[in-house]
Amino acid sequence: MKIIITGSLGNISKPLTVALVQKGHSVTVIASSNARQEEIEKLGASAAIGSVEDLSFLTKTFTGADAVYCMIPRANYFDPNLDLDAFTRKIGNNYAEAIQQSGVKRVVFLSSIGADLEQNSGIIQRYNEIEAVLNKLSDVAITLMRPTSFYYNLLAYIPMIKNQGIIAANYGGDQLIPWVSPNDIASAIAEEITTPLDGRKIRYVSSEELTGNETAKILGDAIGKPDLKWQLISDEEVLNGLVSVGMQPKIAQGLVEMYAGLYNGLLGEDYYKNRPYELGKTKLAEYAKEFASIYNQN
Repeated sequence: MKIIITGSLGNISKPLTVALVQKGHSVTVIASSNARQEEIEKLGASAAIGSVEDLSFLTKTFTGADAVYCMIPRANYFDPNLDLDAFTRKIGNNYAEAIQQSGVKRVVFLSSIGADLEQNSGIIQRYNEIEAVLNKLSDVAITLMRPTSFYYNLLAYIPMIKNQGIIAANYGGDQLIPWVSPNDIASAIAEEITTPLDGRKIRYVSSEELTGNETAKILGDAIGKPDLKWQLISDEEVLNGLVSVGMQPKIAQGLVEMYAGLYNGLLGEDYYKNRPYELGKTKLAEYAKEFASIYNQN
């Protein structure tokens, strides 16, 4: 198959590219920087240098492909001029238009847990919008991937662990958090994108379900702090903390709302109704080794 991958060589796109190349597929990776070209080609893939915000580039790159994997690039939450809603919406609309104009018939889109919600989901509410836009496309088979909370988001707590000796958040505690490894997401996407499909499919991806307290214990053991605790704090405390370190207030509010939804069960309600038959292979204890390595570097 001729497959187009967005997301450059990010946490999901790189292992996805490796997996697809190893299976003998012809893979083209979209990257915004020429600096990535050599690394992409070393993996056995081709590079298409351009921006997913450029509709004509996307359409040209998608044309002739058997399948495309689409994801929304990460944005800088500390950029005071970023309009996250507009950024996300534009790229989602570009994907839909490029898919339609190019005639691609098989699509996998990286959505999110909580994308079933039209409101009260914080910064991921736009995924509900994008799914709706993609679902309007006719004669295209689409898998909507809905991963849970990424392991690597825990890296944001390293300064807090070092300065305060705790993980403090408005979710977790004795409530379950469904965590996921990017490697497990990549494996699921590789499976979906090479499997024929009619119509639409929603697939949740998760690696391990742990309480916040269990999460803190595993990370604490890995970094030599076996007494590390997960402390529940209020939405207001989290919001004030994020804004105090320079995060854009509107985005900080969206993060707080998203995590509040995870804690009160709203965000995970559809996930638990449609949880994966089999959880991913990468457990937190394995990821904790990488976490500890990064912790000890800083």
